[in-house]
Amino acid sequence: QVRLVESGGGLVQAGGSLRLSCVVSGGTFSNYGWFRQAPGKERESVAALRWSGSSTIYADSVKGRFTISRDNAKNTVYLQMNSLKPEDTAVYYCAASSGFGPPTMYQYDYDYWGQGTQVTVSS
Repeated sequence: QVRLVESGGGLVQAGGSLRLSCVVSGGTFSNYGWFRQAPGKERESVAALRWSGSSTIYADSVKGRFTISRDNAKNTVYLQMNSLKPEDTAVYYCAASSGFGPPTMYQYDYDYWGQGTQVTVSS
């Protein structure tokens, strides 16, 4: 059974940092992504990477502030978030894709999802 379990969310002041973790079990996948959904808004892509580490992509809104990475030995994907802004407030989801191509920013390319972790940035 495939499971993706996120952790690391919380409440932080603007300008602060958080690191989200996503532990993956029950399968190995080609690409992983982080998405987020704010109240009343559609889910949007934040970052994605190829498990080999050969490719990473970011949404323009987080470039230079967020970093996606992985630890093969721990089967864990991370999202380091720095210089957080109130507009980063959302539920953050980890997702996994079995696709053979490069990582994408499209949620429909991802097959498995975690339950989400809340990130709240106060002004």
